[in-house]
Amino acid sequence: MSAYWIDTYREIFDNAKVAAYGRLARRALEAAGGRFIAAGLPEQTYEAGEATRTVIIEFDSVEAARNAYHSAAYQEALAVLDGGAVRDIRIVSGT
Repeated sequence: MSAYWIDTYREIFDNAKVAAYGRLARRALEAAGGRFIAAGLPEQTYEAGEATRTVIIEFDSVEAARNAYHSAAYQEALAVLDGGAVRDIRIVSGT
């Protein structure tokens, strides 16, 4: 069953770190089987919606998404981010 990695940026402190992280993270996550579905600011929000940068990545399974997060390549990307943003990452099973 597919799974979705949902990454919401609550605060960005250093745009240069976020950009450098993004380049490395995209390569690492695609190499781990991730397919980028959407990225950017919301076009519309409702109810308690926040206008925060959001990234959605599809994986073949929850296990594949977890493995991608723990991969050496993704951990290198996280090291580059190093306090440049506060984020919320969730992995959700597809229906």
